[in-house]
Amino acid sequence: MRFEKVGVLMGGCSSEREVSLTSGRAVVAGLREAGYAVTPVILDQESVAGQLAELDAVFLALHGGYGENGGVQADLDALRMPYTGSGARASRTAMCKIATKQRLLQAGVPTADFDVLTRDMAQTHLPLPVVVKPPRDGSSVGISRVRTPAEWPAALAEARRHDPAGEVLVETYLPGREWTVGIVGDETFPVIEIQPPDGWYDFTAKYTKGASQYLFPAGPEVAALTQTCRTLALAAFQAVGCRGLGRVDFRVLPDGRPFVLEINTLPGFTPTSLLPKAAAQAGISFANLCDRILSLACYDAPLSP
Repeated sequence: MRFEKVGVLMGGCSSEREVSLTSGRAVVAGLREAGYAVTPVILDQESVAGQLAELDAVFLALHGGYGENGGVQADLDALRMPYTGSGARASRTAMCKIATKQRLLQAGVPTADFDVLTRDMAQTHLPLPVVVKPPRDGSSVGISRVRTPAEWPAALAEARRHDPAGEVLVETYLPGREWTVGIVGDETFPVIEIQPPDGWYDFTAKYTKGASQYLFPAGPEVAALTQTCRTLALAAFQAVGCRGLGRVDFRVLPDGRPFVLEINTLPGFTPTSLLPKAAAQAGISFANLCDRILSLACYDAPLSP
């Protein structure tokens, strides 16, 4: 469907506001290049009230918080305003790493062993090394790798600083290669291998241009593995009920076994972002990518009271 007047929602109040603004500006330029009349909509609150007058659809470039936890999606559903990406329910599930992992297990998609610590818990049954994460944040915010007992208290404190309930997700650390698969509609894009400078893909490595290398694994020795990851990515995407666009992150062990880490329902559009890189490798320009994503915009019927 071709929309005439499109808003690009960006900004918001989450820890990823600046990343969102960068993504949003890029999407505005891409959609204008694709021939759309585009209005940038910069949110400074967790509400779209009064922001969408005369628009036909919105392209979501919000990251974290209200943009990815189902909040803006539910509000747009209530307005019957078409928007890009997953609906409210799938967004809520994917934003919660714990709920995502439960869905992956139910669907038979391999994922790292994990433990969930409530506010009063200070120990895990998992052996070191582990990765400690806030369960409801993105962009590697609040994530630590724990290799020794001495690193454990600081990692717990950092993760809990980013979760109001004080809940923590602990995962077995999986050595190996960092791979990711982008999805638009029901199409998977070429696998990207991420090579951060010290083997740890943290916030700095993710958003500092030139800090990490991005490769496209190719050749007969990895052909079967890359196809397996693309198949698993789509299975994970569908298991959570996602639609429109997304990105599925993997760790591939030295023995070649892939494990899904998490699903990103609103991947970035910054100069270092991975979905545009994968699309370009598939021969899809940035403007065409934005156009394809927008063409899939829709809303869900609001739930009855």
